[in-house]
Amino acid sequence: MVIRRIYSVGEATGYLRDLLEADALLNSIWIRGEISNCKHHTSGHLYFTLKDAASSMRCVMFRSRCSQLNFLPSNGMGVIVRGRISIYERDGQYQLYAEELASDGMGALYAAYCRLKEQLQAEGLFEQEHKKPLPHLPRKVGVVTSQNGAAWHDLVTVMRRRFPGMAIVLAPAAVQGEQAPREICSALEALDQRPDIDVIIVGRGGGSLEELWAFNTVEVARAIFHLHHPVVSAVGHETDYSIADLVADVRAATPSAAAELVAPSHLELEHRVRQLQDRLILSAVQGILRQKQRQLQEIGERDLGRYPKQLLFQHKQELRLLHLQLTNKMQLLRDQASHRKQVLAEKLDSLSPLAILRRGYSICRDPVSGRLIQSSLLVKEGDPLEVILSEGSLRCKVEETKRGDGSGVS
Repeated sequence: MVIRRIYSVGEATGYLRDLLEADALLNSIWIRGEISNCKHHTSGHLYFTLKDAASSMRCVMFRSRCSQLNFLPSNGMGVIVRGRISIYERDGQYQLYAEELASDGMGALYAAYCRLKEQLQAEGLFEQEHKKPLPHLPRKVGVVTSQNGAAWHDLVTVMRRRFPGMAIVLAPAAVQGEQAPREICSALEALDQRPDIDVIIVGRGGGSLEELWAFNTVEVARAIFHLHHPVVSAVGHETDYSIADLVADVRAATPSAAAELVAPSHLELEHRVRQLQDRLILSAVQGILRQKQRQLQEIGERDLGRYPKQLLFQHKQELRLLHLQLTNKMQLLRDQASHRKQVLAEKLDSLSPLAILRRGYSICRDPVSGRLIQSSLLVKEGDPLEVILSEGSLRCKVEETKRGDGSGVS
């Protein structure tokens, strides 16, 4: 029985890497191609794809080497690269580790882009005089993009946040591939024929020059130029302009930015309405005040100019009358208060125990405890008593008690 060694994925990948790196040709090789999917990473490294008509390969150039470049690599540029080919073990894919990078022309796609740009610019398709303004508050917005792409989701999300009641109509179209230019043109023309559409957004998310090429075609450029509605181009790339960007009435860097341009903020609109209301109210109040001031000034100038002494005498008479009325009113209030005080004093005096005593009655109480004696049952013979009169008091001693007839103590 033959025993075979079984290798792990990592071991097999490492073996292939060693083979590639041991090859003298692949350890320092010059390759010509066109840059695609170019990404300048925040770390300073450069990642791109090098391609031609037959094939493509992944490339990376580290920061130390990028710092020596005398130009900025970008999509569509034709370049010559020197580097070593090895395998990135994590992904198991071979790639070129670039050591040197030199320009080799613009590349076929970029050259075609430049030729079309010059042609359409000469025809006047980019002129500012053809640009149509965007509506401040569109009733309905038409969108041409892929219904399955992130651009459509971003557009709807931003518009719903900024203006929840905004109506959006999607005319779906492929945004890359051979059929994309024809589908984009058909979707644009369909939306342009609708009278309820106020503005059209056409675009997609970012990508390489090849992926965005549908927006660099003469068909799409002329379709955008001949639309009656204003058009916002939202091809998702921050730095480079597509032909569609140059022909459109307004260019937005991303689909989300296009939604920000087209859909007004409902919060800002509400704030603006409140400001205008406040200004109208303030203006109305100020107008009334100015009118009353003019009337008062006219009256003053008219009357004081004709009868100054008569007006002064009249005002003095009115002042004397008011003073007399005030004095009489104060005297009346004092008299009413004095009378009420007297009535209350008499009523209080009539309720006083002293007034009862003055009518011949007396109060009998225990001289020790001060308890009032209201019944003969409360005392017995020989108990001391104090009898309070209207004037003075008496000290007595009980000699006899009588009960039953309510006549009290003798």
